[in-house]
Amino acid sequence: MSLRDLLRTSLRGVSANKLRATLTMLGIIIGVASVIAMLALGNGARAAVESRFRFLGANQVQISTQMALDNDELVTAGKELTYEDGLLMPADVELVSRVDMAINAPVKARFGRATLDLNVAGVTGSTLERVVSTGEVQPVDRQDGEALTADHYLADGRFFTDLEVLENGPVCVLGSQTATDLFGGDNPLGQTIWVNRNRCEVIGVLAELEFVDESQRYRDNPNLDLFMPISTVIQMFYEEEPSVMVTAFVKDESRMEEAKEQIRSYLRERHEIEPDASGEYQDDFNLTTRKDILGAQQEAANTFSFLLAAMATVSLLVGGIGIMNVMLVSVTERTREIGVRLAVGAHSWDIVLQFLLEAILISVGGGIFGVALGILSIPLAASLNSGLALLQPSSIPLALIVSVVVGILFGIYPALRAARLDPIEALRYE
Repeated sequence: MSLRDLLRTSLRGVSANKLRATLTMLGIIIGVASVIAMLALGNGARAAVESRFRFLGANQVQISTQMALDNDELVTAGKELTYEDGLLMPADVELVSRVDMAINAPVKARFGRATLDLNVAGVTGSTLERVVSTGEVQPVDRQDGEALTADHYLADGRFFTDLEVLENGPVCVLGSQTATDLFGGDNPLGQTIWVNRNRCEVIGVLAELEFVDESQRYRDNPNLDLFMPISTVIQMFYEEEPSVMVTAFVKDESRMEEAKEQIRSYLRERHEIEPDASGEYQDDFNLTTRKDILGAQQEAANTFSFLLAAMATVSLLVGGIGIMNVMLVSVTERTREIGVRLAVGAHSWDIVLQFLLEAILISVGGGIFGVALGILSIPLAASLNSGLALLQPSSIPLALIVSVVVGILFGIYPALRAARLDPIEALRYE
């Protein structure tokens, strides 16, 4: 028989019992839809990991205080990571060129009758340069491909200097929305605002900014900022020495591990950490690089994808078994028809191809509907995964190929069983 005749005969065999064929497809539909959703969620998780931590430069080490649980309360595991720890680090650690430090404090900012509740960010003088290098936010009027400098992030005035940080300068820089809320349309430069009960001179206003990652634009507003020197924030708003977040910049990123070891030695000496009886150090700080974070998060994303793949595989397996069962029933019901065809000269291979094509048609039909269902389910899957789902075009042919493979694997046994029937016994079958 020609392929055309085989296809026509197979279509006739499938359409002879439409309800049964449709019900058989359900397992494949669910399985393929699961494959589509799994691939989209896996891709979304990986993309989220990359976008979340791509802003941490390859030459940067984040240093934070180690936390521990004490009577169900989160406390520091040892000494705080202090402003002085970061301030002295470039001089004492050979491979560290500079450090950025940051700390936040809830405050009330007031000018005239306008009052705002916000978090003041205590930072160093090089913060704008770090913002430029990370690329996490950008001016809203940025032209595509335009190279950005720190000046692009300032609408008016200037940012405070390292000297002002060292001298606890009572100066501040306002986010664009903060400036509008406090001053309306007036020029804030040179004006004095009250931050809690402390006076602060406004020396700069940032340009209107937006997150590069569009998903973050609905969660946070980078224009509701108030920046002050970190030393000033500690002096004005903290009664005890607070824990700060330190970012160390390594001179040579190819020597990152060596730099981390130097930072460990420096902090162990400052925090008076001695090895225990087994020679191990119980550090009260954490060192994190982009490589560390991406490795751990990627491993978690891969585990998540593996679990989803396992679920999809089970669904496809159930669908495949359903196809096999239905095809075996079909072979039994059409035993006499098979006997007649063999008796009039049909080859065993023709019988194999006919029933195999029927299995493939059911599987591919389920695959097509499964792809459609999978695409429609992506928004729902994304809502259950913090909006993280990304369907790549290559996922669609992959899902269809999977459905064809399922049809072949689970259709081959019924097809071979049909071809091996004895024509004489088949003709006697009632």
